[in-house]
Parts: sequence; structure tokens; C-alpha cells
Amino acid sequence: MNQLPPAALEHVARYFRTLSEPTRLRILNVLGTGEMSVGDIAVQVDSSIANVSRHLTQMAQYGLVAREHRGNSVLYRIADPAVHELCDLVCGSIGRRLEATVAERAAFNPAPAKAAGGRPARR
Repeated sequence: MNQLPPAALEHVARYFRTLSEPTRLRILNVLGTGEMSVGDIAVQVDSSIANVSRHLTQMAQYGLVAREHRGNSVLYRIADPAVHELCDLVCGSIGRRLEATVAERAAFNPAPAKAAGGRPARR
């Protein structure tokens, strides 16, 4: 991002906004297994075909997914494999922060002492 002009930064921001919707992340997740039709994607993400189609259109605008006509069918696939690398990076970072938070909280809430027989001791 070094020295990107404002117009380029605006495009980057729109790309990230496209990724900020949970349904779109679920769509990308199911497309990670291979090409799928809108109907198949809708079933997998538990959404309507119209809703999934709307999300796919926006994701196609930003190069996240590509569509291919095969006969009467339209199949969607991940267009940019870097999106998985980006999501893995972000998910890993969030996971590490959550683990650190859990560890910090645990330091202030020690587990109750166990009495004989594995039951918490009464005070």
C-alpha cells in the first residue's frame, strides 16, 4: 500500500467492504470446494437464490468470483485464490487474539479448587 493514490485506496476499501458481509464469506468458503451453481451455493449457505445471486454479482465486480456458462447452467468459482490466503491470514490473527483474551481472562478467574472425588470444593 506504499504510496497508493487515493483512487487506488478507494478501490481497496471497496474490495474489503465486499468481504465484510458474512454471507459473502460463507459463499467464498463453499466455493473453496469447487465450482457450483447459484442454487447449490444457496443450499450450502442456507440463503435464497436471489440473495446469493445478488452477492455473487457484487463479488464478481471486484474479481473475487468468476462465472462460466456451460449449456443452460452458470457455474461460479473463486477467481482470485489470494482471497483464501487473505482470509486465512485474517482468521489466524483473530484466532490468536481470541486465544490471548481467553488466557488473560483465565488469569483473573482461576478454576475453583477441586475437592476429593473431582467435585469443586465448598467454601
